[in-house]
Amino acid sequence: MEQTTYFEDYEIGSQRTTYGRTITETDFVVHAGHTGDFFPHHMDAEFMKTQPFGQRIAHGTMVFSIGVGLTASVINPVAFSYGYDRLRFVKPVFIGDTIHTRTTIAAKEDDPKRKDMGRVFERTEVVNQHGDVVLVADHIYIVERNNKPA
Repeated sequence: MEQTTYFEDYEIGSQRTTYGRTITETDFVVHAGHTGDFFPHHMDAEFMKTQPFGQRIAHGTMVFSIGVGLTASVINPVAFSYGYDRLRFVKPVFIGDTIHTRTTIAAKEDDPKRKDMGRVFERTEVVNQHGDVVLVADHIYIVERNNKPA
């Protein structure tokens, strides 16, 4: 879905929540193949039985990718991603866990490089089926102003 939202239209505190997505063993294998990260923490069930979590844990980068991908249901043609700050893997994600993503508009500021744009900071939280936040990051957008300065 496409929805034009200008910098002035973003409201601090507004939230949205995505649908859920269950993490599978196939996700682990595909992500390991894409990244080359075959560490035993993700791929060796027997080894992980001897470790504190007792089972394989999802790649943090995979949880980030899937969590962010879940938010990609609305396309804003006047905004683009400037990147992510403060990324943290808060709790482990396991095969069979179902995650969803909650986003909250946390802040807005002028863009010092582009007078006709602003920066919007969206707190991104990936949440498991128990309601635990498993990943958090701040997504920064560069967004066109509707009321462009002269």
